[in-house]
Amino acid sequence: MNLSGSPIDYLIAFSGGFLLSFTPCVYPLIPITASLIGLKSAGGKQRAFLLSFTYVTGIAITYSLLGLAASLTGTLFGQISTHPLTYILVGILMAFFGLFLLDLFNLRLPNFIPLPTFKQHNYFSVFILGLSSGLVISPCVTPVLAGILSYLTLKKTVLYGMTLLLSFAYGMGLLLILAGTFGSLLLNLPKSGEWLIYIKRIYAIILMGMGIYFIFKGGLRWRYF
Repeated sequence: MNLSGSPIDYLIAFSGGFLLSFTPCVYPLIPITASLIGLKSAGGKQRAFLLSFTYVTGIAITYSLLGLAASLTGTLFGQISTHPLTYILVGILMAFFGLFLLDLFNLRLPNFIPLPTFKQHNYFSVFILGLSSGLVISPCVTPVLAGILSYLTLKKTVLYGMTLLLSFAYGMGLLLILAGTFGSLLLNLPKSGEWLIYIKRIYAIILMGMGIYFIFKGGLRWRYF
């Protein structure tokens, strides 16, 4: 296992995850999720922090395992992952997800894994809830996460893939941890509005830009393949 990547990669992944929490699919769910995992229950700020952190850790581990699978794909099929056609296909996928974020077409994403419900909000149950929530991906998270996983199939460093997705997940869950720890923060969060749409469009442009880059890179590789 090899950790191949600069600290800037993880900073970008963390920042990207944090910005993703301000998209229309994720941001309105923050107060609901905070209530769901029992952050308003008695126990003070320390318990609220530990519960929310445990929940986000469950999501982070799920994403990390997805990063492991994507990286192993590139490792096991090294020749395929370095083929110019693979770069072109990854680029097409990223561009496709970017168009999806621009709402140019509808793609129904089934929630095939129901969220478990627990009567007691202990750490284990909240952790399991986080693991499950990581698989019930919202329409805004899916394209970005799929784009990252597509990119990781081009990398053959397993630990890099796992830790990059871990950083991304904690960035996405930072606002939830803060809102869960400091309940008053929920009252001070800005209301949902058109500004969320702009952040979503920024992600769309980034994904399409990366798609064009990989298509172009695949074309250059094809010339010398």
